[in-house]
Amino acid sequence: MPRSREGNGIADLLLGRPLTSAQAMQEKTGVLTGVALLGLDALSSAAYGPEAALTVLRPLGAGGLWLLFPITAAIVGLLMIVASSYAQTIAAYPSGGGAYTVAKQNLGRGAGLLAATALMLDYLLNVAVGISAGTGALVSAFPALRPYTLPITLGILALLTLVNLRGVSEAGAVFVVPTWFFIASLSVVLAVGLFKLATGDATPVQQPPPLAVPTASLGAWLVIRAFASGCTAMTGVEAISNAVPIFRDPSIRRARVTLGVIVGTLVTMLLGIALLCRAYGVGATDPDGANYQTVLSQLIAAVMGRGAFYFVAMAAILCVLALSANTSYAGFPLVCQVLARERYLPPGFAHRGRRLALSRGILTLSGLAAVLLIICRGITDRLIPLFAIGALMAFTLSQAGMVVHWSRHRGEEGWRWRRTLNGAGAVMTALTLCIVGVSKFVHGGWAAFVIVPVGLLVLSRVHASYTRTRQATELKRPVRLTPPSPLVAVVPVDRWSHASETALRFALQLSGDVRAVHICSGDTDEAALDSQWQHFVQGPLMEAGRTPPPLVHVGSPYRALVWPLMDYLDAMLAEVPGRTVAIVMPELLEKRWYRAMLYGRRSELLRSALLLSGERRLVVVSVPWYLRTPAHPAPHSAWGNSAHPGQG
Repeated sequence: MPRSREGNGIADLLLGRPLTSAQAMQEKTGVLTGVALLGLDALSSAAYGPEAALTVLRPLGAGGLWLLFPITAAIVGLLMIVASSYAQTIAAYPSGGGAYTVAKQNLGRGAGLLAATALMLDYLLNVAVGISAGTGALVSAFPALRPYTLPITLGILALLTLVNLRGVSEAGAVFVVPTWFFIASLSVVLAVGLFKLATGDATPVQQPPPLAVPTASLGAWLVIRAFASGCTAMTGVEAISNAVPIFRDPSIRRARVTLGVIVGTLVTMLLGIALLCRAYGVGATDPDGANYQTVLSQLIAAVMGRGAFYFVAMAAILCVLALSANTSYAGFPLVCQVLARERYLPPGFAHRGRRLALSRGILTLSGLAAVLLIICRGITDRLIPLFAIGALMAFTLSQAGMVVHWSRHRGEEGWRWRRTLNGAGAVMTALTLCIVGVSKFVHGGWAAFVIVPVGLLVLSRVHASYTRTRQATELKRPVRLTPPSPLVAVVPVDRWSHASETALRFALQLSGDVRAVHICSGDTDEAALDSQWQHFVQGPLMEAGRTPPPLVHVGSPYRALVWPLMDYLDAMLAEVPGRTVAIVMPELLEKRWYRAMLYGRRSELLRSALLLSGERRLVVVSVPWYLRTPAHPAPHSAWGNSAHPGQG
């Protein structure tokens, strides 16, 4: 009969009640919540992608505004190619894994691991940059909070971790409102601005800060750098292909619709912002200047004024920037799950937690992000150069893999144009990766070219370790039968107690040859123990016609516990060649951790030493005896007090 679940008030309050595996379908998502779960990273880039490009164009003054729209159009074109490639990936590889799966199956194991490492780096940086960007905007609006930048970022990180540990459905419910609130607010700004532009009334309600005086002439390298910086707006598009399994059936169709909604919304925002920036004379301001304002702050003020709507829209932007890190919590654990199933990460990354969330991946992501935030004190300017490199690397490998995929599936309709599309995208993203790498190398981008190889090395070493273990333990022959020989049972006894009695009773049923061993370390009275043994063990067993086990005292002049017992067992193994010796360990257990600390861990240390001794004829059997407490009365059982023996 299955044991009923015993509630844990604190865990249930923080994480919710555990879900059964049968409830997994309830944790699937649809399009509406899918946009919130997986689209925040991509959608929030509308707030900093155009500004990144305009920052590079600042030396051109007003001339930079005229270049923003064609540069944004080029970015949108590349974004559409990448999105089309991932739409094909969703259908061809619906099990998830995205760029890793595509690269591994089409370009080889090394390319797959490179893509996985790049993806995980991108997701990690997205968490750190997203949270710190939102916090930075918050402390800019409220300067009094600046000394608390790091605690605020860590608090937001803890909140995101907690929400995601509660499962996909609750995370989607939490993020759906701010996501669509952000989309609605920015849509109103763009609609009003474009309407005024169409009617010839594009006069700023509030004048933006004056543009910088031109200090440089137009050059190809400047335009290329602006394009590369603006490509940060492409990050997050890959998240859907990594997370297809979290969608309800039909998962492929829902994932593609979600991708279409995210990309369509992002494209509209990018083009609209680029067009209105030129119309309203909005450019990037000096981040270190006294009059610094973000591009979106200037644009909203110019179109709508600094009334109530301005503060509502800015609140939506700040919220989405801070929560954009949540996309990583949907993608990073799923990539880790795929890697764990193929033994590139420990198997725990493939197991779901109490709320069917991939808890190990979520906690690992939060831990690494916390380290980054602490190192950078919540200010991530040094991480920005790394931000797009991982995503562009994954884009390139994914599309190159799809080129090979279509070459292998020539019988499918439209394979030629699909292969051409993916090939063009692979070349363009590879060139963009080179531009970003070169232009940002000396500003910190070099770290990506160190982190990625280290990640590759770690994954490869983990896989090699599991491969060696599998080869060492694999057996390809029938069971080898040997003549049975009786066990010899050894019961370590420190004093006569309930725990000792429980272990002894089990040993007497396990074997007819039982020996009790007491290590004389000076902590107990051996004479008193001998008297108790004779009175409580030997006498009753002899009256029942059973042979009583002897109590052997083993000296320990240096008060050690493990080595005297090991010496005794070595002598016994030599005495009974070919027979198995079972050490029946009595264990006193307390369910409450703060009380268990009072009793030490001697039995655990002894058990570990025995198991690691390397002697194959030694078997360790743990027999627990649970302390009775007023809150948790221990039920009686066949062993006297809730003993459930099992081999260690």
